[in-house]
Amino acid sequence: VVRVASQSKLILNCLITSNISRSIIQNNCLRSIRKLSGSPALLYPAHDAEFEKAKVRLNSLKEDPGSDVKLKMYGLFKQATQGKCNAPKPGMMDLVGKAKWNAWNDLGSLSQEDAQKTYIDLVNQLAGAEEAAAPENLGPGVQYENLKITRENKIFQIQLNRPTKKNAITWQMYKDIGKALKEATESDAYSIAVLTGSGDYYCSGNDLSNFTNIKPEQIPAMAKDGRAVLEDFVNAFIDFPKPLIALVNGPAVGISVTTLGLCDAVYCSDIATFHTPFSALGQAPEACSSYIFPKIMGYAKANELLLFNRKITAAEAKERNFVSDVFPNDSFQTEATKRILQYSKCPPQSLRISKVLVRSSELQTLKDVNKEECRILEERWQSQECLNALVAFFSRKS
Repeated sequence: VVRVASQSKLILNCLITSNISRSIIQNNCLRSIRKLSGSPALLYPAHDAEFEKAKVRLNSLKEDPGSDVKLKMYGLFKQATQGKCNAPKPGMMDLVGKAKWNAWNDLGSLSQEDAQKTYIDLVNQLAGAEEAAAPENLGPGVQYENLKITRENKIFQIQLNRPTKKNAITWQMYKDIGKALKEATESDAYSIAVLTGSGDYYCSGNDLSNFTNIKPEQIPAMAKDGRAVLEDFVNAFIDFPKPLIALVNGPAVGISVTTLGLCDAVYCSDIATFHTPFSALGQAPEACSSYIFPKIMGYAKANELLLFNRKITAAEAKERNFVSDVFPNDSFQTEATKRILQYSKCPPQSLRISKVLVRSSELQTLKDVNKEECRILEERWQSQECLNALVAFFSRKS
């Protein structure tokens, strides 16, 4: 049952994309028919031209927009080219057909012209966001995907720059964050490093589309590769020798929460929340949280987050000693910037030596915990519980 459900999800991704392409071809034929039949679409040729450009621009996107967005685009495309949904509702077992039918039917009596406009706006929004988050060129062979790097005032700031995806982390971003931390380590120009997010979210955690478009026989290899990527990513935090400060500008989920325990100071907006839904997704703690969280807040409080998926507020996080301080959202950037500017003026060698004294006794323990957590996660990613949970998650999204 799990494999059928998982395969249905994978098929859904493939069919949505292929059906849009197929519909584009069909629409070119329909356009010729409209010219002969006097279709109402001829009443807005300007939109038709923009619509054609949007379809071309859609095909140039480098990043998969995700199943929920693709379903929305599918519905808009059908509405724009065929009008109100008039197809029979698929049966309960036809998960792919039902999701697509719902996406189209939910548009109700939206006019074809308005559907075209909305489709055009959505494609332009996706393309614009992708262009804004283009890799930053730092020299020959150095690129960071969906990260905005700022280097000034002895501060090396890494800003997750994928706001339309709530800064969810892709496999490449995991590697690039580690690469950015290495750059900050090796340069004497920076005394501290800062992590933050763009838009309303700090980070929504691991991009679960990392687990889609994978055939069942590819799951073991994916899990093995994912284990290696995650272990290297967390080790980059453990090994970072300079003060590492997190500025949590909004909600944080999963890996973006657990890595906060490896930071040297955490400042957050009062609208921030912290959520680690591991058991809800059939997974397990990572980033040494199984070791660090109980040390920070005690076993009972840590278990609420790590075992029972409880989401806590900024105020609760401060009460549990999980964050250093909380600022009102309106003044968060100003207050947090004041703090880090003040810290950046401290003698850099003194900062590094002090961090070594605080962290060195547990360095090997953290490495061992990280290795064991990643080993367990490799197993969990291949488990029926995890596959069931992921299928349920994507079903809710669609």
